[in-house]
Amino acid sequence: MPNITYPAPAGALPGYLATPPTGGPWPGVVVIQDVRGMTTDLRRISDRLASEGYLALAPDLYGRGSKPKCVIATVRAHFADAGDAYDDIVAARNYLLSIPRCNGRVGIIGFCMGAGFVLQMAPRGIFDAAAPQYGLAPKNIDVLENSCPVVASYGAKDRIVKRGSASALAATLAKGGVVHDVKEYPTVGHSFMNKSGLPSQFSVVENLAGLAYSAPEAEDAWARIFAFFKAHLSATDEESRLDGREDDDAPAS
Repeated sequence: MPNITYPAPAGALPGYLATPPTGGPWPGVVVIQDVRGMTTDLRRISDRLASEGYLALAPDLYGRGSKPKCVIATVRAHFADAGDAYDDIVAARNYLLSIPRCNGRVGIIGFCMGAGFVLQMAPRGIFDAAAPQYGLAPKNIDVLENSCPVVASYGAKDRIVKRGSASALAATLAKGGVVHDVKEYPTVGHSFMNKSGLPSQFSVVENLAGLAYSAPEAEDAWARIFAFFKAHLSATDEESRLDGREDDDAPAS
């Protein structure tokens, strides 16, 4: 079942676990929500990662206790660079590593607020690749000189993430010798990879707010992400030989 709970320091947390359709071992990816939380879009993204051969776990960062309190605590954690949400993300990574069919490598991907969490986690030495999409950089961007490899996407018309964020991130990663692929798309704004799920009549509002999904740029970004993840999360020859392990299933929750 894709809906699971997993252990975390502040208490068990719900999550959505998408499993690839083919035999492993698989790389793991922790999928971090935007401010909307556990949405159909987040599940869609997780399922897409699974269809490409990644064991994808999306933690429900609003899933422990009262939702209004969880929203406030998570948003505060995003800006404060500390809080339970970070422990929940690390616990999600550890849960993926506990699954016998995980190949021992785990990446992290996030969108908007989630991308901010990704950029905070990237220099902490626990993820093998990071994919922040239109995220706010840490207050001290220089910490990213020690980041894991990063593939990131931005929209030049973004009204939430300040102009120049893409070039600042690329320059910082380059200064630290970090392998990276950072691209800014000139004709799109914020959330261009996310589908809101709103009826089509709201598309004008989304366009005016600069939050509209745009398939050409989204698909180009996904192609870059999958190429990057393949390079940094693929199994070694030794790990590939473990494909015959008897324990084929993810642990039940």
